[in-house]
Amino acid sequence: MFVITNRIKTKKGFANHLAPAFTKDSQVHQFEGFIKTEVLVSNGNKAFDEMNVNMYWDSLENFKVWRESDAFKNVHKRSSEDSESKESPLLESEIVISELISTTK
Repeated sequence: MFVITNRIKTKKGFANHLAPAFTKDSQVHQFEGFIKTEVLVSNGNKAFDEMNVNMYWDSLENFKVWRESDAFKNVHKRSSEDSESKESPLLESEIVISELISTTK
C-alpha cells in the first residue's frame, strides 16, 4: 500500500476551511486501487497552517492513472473567475510518496 501525502502550507486561518474540499470528491472513489483520503490539519505554527492530505492507494500505478485522469484535472482546476477575484490562500505544496511497511490496528 502507498500513501501519497500532499503537504500544504496555507495562510493562517485557512486550513480548517479548505480541508473538507479534499474529501468531497466522489470521482476518486471510482478509481481502481483507491482506499481512502484523510486530511490532517496543524494550526500550531504562528506564521501558517499546514494540511497533510493523505491518499491511500493499493499501488503507485493506480495512483498515476488517477493523477493523469480528466477527473483529477477537473478537481484541481480553478475557475478563471476565482483566479481573477481572489488571491490563493495556498503558500506552498509538496508531494511525498511513501510505501506502508509496518502498521498496527
